Amino acid sequence: MAQIDYYFSTISPFTYLAGLRLENIAARHGAQITYKPVDILALFPRTGGTHPKDRAPARMQYRAQELARQSRKSGMPLNLTPAHFPANAAPSSYAIIAAQKAGGGDLGALVHAILRACWAEDKDVADDAVIRAALAQAGFDPGLTDSGLLVGAETYARNLEEAVEAGVFGAPFYVVVDSGQKFWGQDRLDDLDAHLSGAL
Repeated sequence: MAQIDYYFSTISPFTYLAGLRLENIAARHGAQITYKPVDILALFPRTGGTHPKDRAPARMQYRAQELARQSRKSGMPLNLTPAHFPANAAPSSYAIIAAQKAGGGDLGALVHAILRACWAEDKDVADDAVIRAALAQAGFDPGLTDSGLLVGAETYARNLEEAVEAGVFGAPFYVVVDSGQKFWGQDRLDDLDAHLSGAL
């Protein structure tokens, strides 16, 4: 069984645009996903990246065009200027970490619900009520918002260190543990699919 370490941020528009494609690919190949939310704004400066607010205008103009194109391509609505961005990604990340540990729900659906809340529903993903609703919608105990704080904080910090060690520099980022192959961006999911099938 292939193991995929999935590094992502709950405030990344490109992670949102991945939808549930990773989960569908993993199911097709019998692969297991370990969800590793990371502090993307802390990851950038440690891996040669730049905070979006500090990027050159040409880069930000291209980013806006690319997000609009990918939104149309995927058929997923996307607000390029959400009301609550950048939100504090830590609370929603802690909840995902707690849910992964607790089990019993649909983790992919939880991640996507949180991302959709930010990028399509204009909600604040740092708001406990938004996180609780996403947990309930995905079949998890909404109380994980409160009970998973300590473990969530420790794991969130560890995920960042593991991301740096693994050569991760953006989100979404997929690492196939067995082969060491890395795939950056939701637009590389077809390549990940082909790799798992042995064609790439």
